[in-house]
Amino acid sequence: MNRYETLRLAHAASGVATLTLARPDKHNALSALAIVELRRAARALEGDKGVRAVVLAAQGISFCAGADLAWMRDQFDKDRSERITAAGELADMLRELDQLSKPLVARVQGPAYGGGIGLLAICDVVIAAETTVFALTEVKLGLIPATIAPYLLARIGEGAARSLGLSGKSFDAEVAQRIGLVSQIVPEASLDQAIDTEIGHILRASPGAIADAKKLYRDLAGNSPSDMYERTAEHLADRWESDEAQAAITRFLALRE
Repeated sequence: MNRYETLRLAHAASGVATLTLARPDKHNALSALAIVELRRAARALEGDKGVRAVVLAAQGISFCAGADLAWMRDQFDKDRSERITAAGELADMLRELDQLSKPLVARVQGPAYGGGIGLLAICDVVIAAETTVFALTEVKLGLIPATIAPYLLARIGEGAARSLGLSGKSFDAEVAQRIGLVSQIVPEASLDQAIDTEIGHILRASPGAIADAKKLYRDLAGNSPSDMYERTAEHLADRWESDEAQAAITRFLALRE
């Protein structure tokens, strides 16, 4: 029985768990509930000794459209401490998934925007359909990719982050692979086969060694300030407070409606 409203979590006898974003009507945008449930799923997966690898997938035509605009619009009516709390939930969700001791493999079959790219940046392996489109759309909404920034910079580097994140322009799977966001590109019909092949390699490795290696890589590559999560949450709250963001998000919601 599924215990989530915005996700699906399935376990196979092989030790592979599949965590699926399940808001296809909203292009799997990250709502407040989705963020909370992703945190809960991360803790459940970490505590389950029978899980050796996790596949992050999505229902529908999109992988993830980023943060839910209605959720962002709700922040306009909150005070600063409430905005920081909301941004902190997003930062904590990314942190908990990033620190998962089991390999996290993304199966990307449709567009990934904004926070959706943040989810990919914390995955160990990203396998994408060749037709996938990506974009760091935050600046078009008067926002910044604040909470995903540490993972984005670690994954693609400052140069690519500036080139793509300051314009919000879309880019294809080949560019995503070239900058290191995507590990492998395949035809959409071959996604499951490619995932199975990658998982097969993982299951032949020692789980304890994998967990230690992941921690070592994070420790060696990190060098981040101890208050990184708080700082990114505050930066996002700052943008939510701006007239620019409020006007852009309100305008976008009106156009969509």
